[in-house]
Amino acid sequence: MLQTEVEFLKSCLNYTGGKHKLLKQINPLFPKNINNFIDLFCGGANVAINVNAQEFMYGIDNQKEVIRLFNTLRQSDIKEVMNLINSIISDYNLSETNKYGYTKYDCESSVGLAAYNKEHYLNLRSDYNSRTKNTLYYDLVFYLLTVYGFNNQIRFNKKGHFNIPVGKRDFNDKVRRNLEKFMAKIKEKNIKFINADFREMKIDIEEGDFLYADPPYLISTATYNEQNSWTEKEEKDLLRLLDRLNERGVKFALSNVLEHKGRENTILKSWVKNYNVNFLAYNYKNSNYQIKDKTLKTSEVLITNY
Repeated sequence: MLQTEVEFLKSCLNYTGGKHKLLKQINPLFPKNINNFIDLFCGGANVAINVNAQEFMYGIDNQKEVIRLFNTLRQSDIKEVMNLINSIISDYNLSETNKYGYTKYDCESSVGLAAYNKEHYLNLRSDYNSRTKNTLYYDLVFYLLTVYGFNNQIRFNKKGHFNIPVGKRDFNDKVRRNLEKFMAKIKEKNIKFINADFREMKIDIEEGDFLYADPPYLISTATYNEQNSWTEKEEKDLLRLLDRLNERGVKFALSNVLEHKGRENTILKSWVKNYNVNFLAYNYKNSNYQIKDKTLKTSEVLITNY
């Protein structure tokens, strides 16, 4: 009898650097018995929603808008959330291909909805940037900006304004079902989402607990690593934190890259000699198309102390 492949749930946010596609490789490498689980740099929480712990689960990230959204979704009624999302979409005249298909918007799926949605999306974005964002309504506006935005990315400028342009897709049936499943899962697991810098998290981590860290990658560039937000200082601070956990007998796993587009993370390569390196079979086909030298490789790894 063939063994059924595990199906991993996906985050409601299509997060840059999200680990959903790697879960089938990294999840089997995690400890089998976990007391408390800490998903550091949780991002879209793809890992947290697919790990089991006996006691508490924590998702920690310094992106306050994402953490606030997740806590809102965990505490809110699914039907209320869906009704409010529908209301926002209707109020701003955004596309609803789940109801009307693409023909109503004079476009095809292969081309996308950007031409139709652009003006409506910019109105939504402008209102979000000009008003207080401490209600369920504006948490869901933020969510919809990621859904209708370019490549589902999240980016704020130095003034704190969301500035991603319009994208090609909308809140279709697949996106809706994914949000419903995500909400159900974070309610079931009662994940505690915390907005904090990794150096300031106030959680007592002890032997028997497990910490997974997926930080910004020092030698790569993405929307989550702009404005010099992750430097050698942050890299070294994180590695020292992991060393301290190891000294206390706490198990950890670190996702990172040793090489990327011809660059090497020499800091990580030196530090990793004390731990175990699991090389993952994954490449960045979608982001490497502009690289002239196709031999340049990315060494995606999971580093563990067990």
